Amino acid sequence: MTRYYPELADRVARQADELPEMYGDFDFSMIPERFTTDPDVKSALPTRLGDRDTYLADPRLTELVRTSTFLADVPADRVAALSANYPVSELIGLVRRVCREGAENVPEAPSEIGELIEQMQEKPDWIDFSLIPDGAAYSRVFAALVSPYMTRGAFIATFTNSYAALPMTLTGALSGSRAAHRVNETTAYFAVTALPDGLSRFSPGFEATVMVRLMHSMVRYNALRRTGHKTNGRRRSWDTAVYGLPVPQIDQFPAGMIGPYQKAASAVKAGRDLTYDERTMIEFHRYRGFLLGLPEELLPGTAQGIVDLFNARAAMLRYGYDDDCRRLVDSTMDAYLRPSTSILDRAADSIEKSYSKLAFTAAFCEGSVTEAAEMGVPLSLGDVARAAATAPFLTSRFAAVRIASKIPPLRGLTDRYVTDVVRRRLDDYGIPEYTTDHREYAH
Repeated sequence: MTRYYPELADRVARQADELPEMYGDFDFSMIPERFTTDPDVKSALPTRLGDRDTYLADPRLTELVRTSTFLADVPADRVAALSANYPVSELIGLVRRVCREGAENVPEAPSEIGELIEQMQEKPDWIDFSLIPDGAAYSRVFAALVSPYMTRGAFIATFTNSYAALPMTLTGALSGSRAAHRVNETTAYFAVTALPDGLSRFSPGFEATVMVRLMHSMVRYNALRRTGHKTNGRRRSWDTAVYGLPVPQIDQFPAGMIGPYQKAASAVKAGRDLTYDERTMIEFHRYRGFLLGLPEELLPGTAQGIVDLFNARAAMLRYGYDDDCRRLVDSTMDAYLRPSTSILDRAADSIEKSYSKLAFTAAFCEGSVTEAAEMGVPLSLGDVARAAATAPFLTSRFAAVRIASKIPPLRGLTDRYVTDVVRRRLDDYGIPEYTTDHREYAH
């Protein structure tokens, strides 16, 4: 049988030997319920995004999605596994110190931490690093002027599938007041990494990337260790035969590449080449994805490649939307994200929620207001009115900044303005922790 991704398959097969305490008993040969190529089984792919049968008939895409459904992150998992011997707070403190001071200056830190960071400092030859600064600058404009009004809607998309959302259900990370913290934390991550030199070795963005990567591994480690828990009074367990590997790398791809996907889908639909700005943005996202542990195979650099992988993953992910998904959506929509309760902040929160509802309805419910409401995102006339009233200001500001950024005498001034806006956004989001502790998990 032809193997299209032998190196990726070998990497998956080595995981049990490389980290037996996590994967020694994991059956990498099974096909979990979440993965399906049965044309009669409903998948997570909306009909408007493409013909599912086309993706199911592509052996290369099928192998890639199936293989990466079992792909973990061994370098970060090794650090997460240290939590068996270290208190979580102490381990996190050591990781942060190594990020800021260097492993050679923290001799008491376990070698696994330095090895993770050393691996992240590699410069893969499949990334064009000459495009990264311009890609970061392009992404900064969105982080400053667009993302604050869309992130909640995109964040909710994580919970529209019960197979992919279960880790959040088990951790309790989006229940009650913690929902606002997690949404702001995610928004802050994408903002801080888009700052000038935001992915350089000793930058806050690099440290945040290490912490996000470790947080995912901690969820993976604790999910595999737990044989059963009660969520909302019901016994829940991480059933590998149903859910497969917790937080597989294929599930990291959509969150990290949603921006490039939107640009790529637009280019493919129009039958045009990517613009220079789009190519730089995609390359910036690819590099950030590499730092988060994704392999080259899950970070395509062409418009068609991005669209195909994004849609193929959905085409092979079994559809599921249960009460837990609904609770995650409700808690995220109810979360208050602003730093104060002033009249201005309350108004800003209402406007942001309205835009997030619109973005979610358009992107994930094919524009169906009824379907969005059934999933816990009711779109009202008030939401439409708020968006209509503020859209002229928001769109004109974005257009003015984009135009000014293309005029050489104004480029530096414009970027300083955008950078200042991003930094103010970060002040509003608060200080991210990027941690997960099994003692706080839902029981």
